[in-house]
Amino acid sequence: MKIDCGTCTARGPGCADCVVTFLTIGTRADLDDGEQAAIAVLAASGLVPPLRLAPGERAG
Repeated sequence: MKIDCGTCTARGPGCADCVVTFLTIGTRADLDDGEQAAIAVLAASGLVPPLRLAPGERAG
């Protein structure tokens, strides 16, 4: 999974409670299947915020 915060339609209000902001403090992240599963488990346990990515078109 490639995450590009620049294309996320939840960007702005959703960033404060998104695991990407929590883990990377950046605008891009590449997560493999194992990392996605680990984040899902951590989020379900309340240890990290969930992934709030809502992919859309990158603003130009």
